[in-house]
Amino acid sequence: MTRYERVKAAIAHQTTDKIPSCIHLAGDGKTAYADRLYEKYTDDRLKSLVNEGKLLREHAMYYGMGNHVLAVNCPWWSWYDVPASYSAEEAPDFLPKTMGYGSYEGFAQMVRNIKEYTDAYVLVTIWGSHFEKANFARGIENFLADIAGEPEFAQRLLDFIIHKNLVMLENIIHIPGIDGILLGSDWGSQKDLLMSPTAWKTMIAPGEQKEYDLIHSAGVDVWVHSCGDIRRILPDLTTMGVDVLNPVQPECMDICELKDKYGDKITFWGGISTQKTLPYGTPDAVAAETRAVAAYLGKNGGFITAPAQEIQADVPFENLCALIDTANAL
Repeated sequence: MTRYERVKAAIAHQTTDKIPSCIHLAGDGKTAYADRLYEKYTDDRLKSLVNEGKLLREHAMYYGMGNHVLAVNCPWWSWYDVPASYSAEEAPDFLPKTMGYGSYEGFAQMVRNIKEYTDAYVLVTIWGSHFEKANFARGIENFLADIAGEPEFAQRLLDFIIHKNLVMLENIIHIPGIDGILLGSDWGSQKDLLMSPTAWKTMIAPGEQKEYDLIHSAGVDVWVHSCGDIRRILPDLTTMGVDVLNPVQPECMDICELKDKYGDKITFWGGISTQKTLPYGTPDAVAAETRAVAAYLGKNGGFITAPAQEIQADVPFENLCALIDTANAL
């Protein structure tokens, strides 16, 4: 099976010859380890493609590490020239200005190159896409207060964000080679949701559903990133059509319970501890946890091997290699 085929099979909850993996580095993790990983895992063919400008160095590194999924950034939009007053406690009476960025031509060429020179699954990653986008404008404390005390304004801001997102998604979903789109918003703390389930279902879920439906209409898989304990909305996410959930933090959710309850409905990407085992364990402990998590979450498909968060510089290089090598041997 190709790497793409293994990922699609995992999403379809089918057993594969090998459990797919997708392991990423955070910003400080890239600074600390990207060069070493590139030299350790990237073969001459991939290095040649990088030198010829056909693959990004990062994509070559991740593919050489054994990743089945290669993540790409797409043209998107951001807030522009938001006045300082917008982060005041009192809800404003206007919406901020926005500005788009990125090249569709360059993005499409990057996707074409990945598909031509690798057999990877291509995932478009859009971090901070909805709830967090509102946080970026108002500040998280203010916007949570808006949800409770100024719901009309909060809904107006969320609806505006979804409108902008749908326009941007319309521009990219039919570009050949895109297999999945990840929408990121952290709805949870490590203890519970950041808002009530009712507020999430009333104010956030409808906009998310519009995005999921649009993505699915193009035959593309829906991936969702949310940190924290979001168990109270997992039934909703499964019925809304989420295909893959990340990061699945074992520090705040029982990942075996998640598999037992939802493992036939949603594919989990993550689950290996980045707060305990990876930074503080031994390479043997990392390998053992990787095998144990994959064995349980990977039953009957529905799992993509990965740590619960992107790797930071507090993870020893030997532990990172133990994670990569064990994932490749599954």
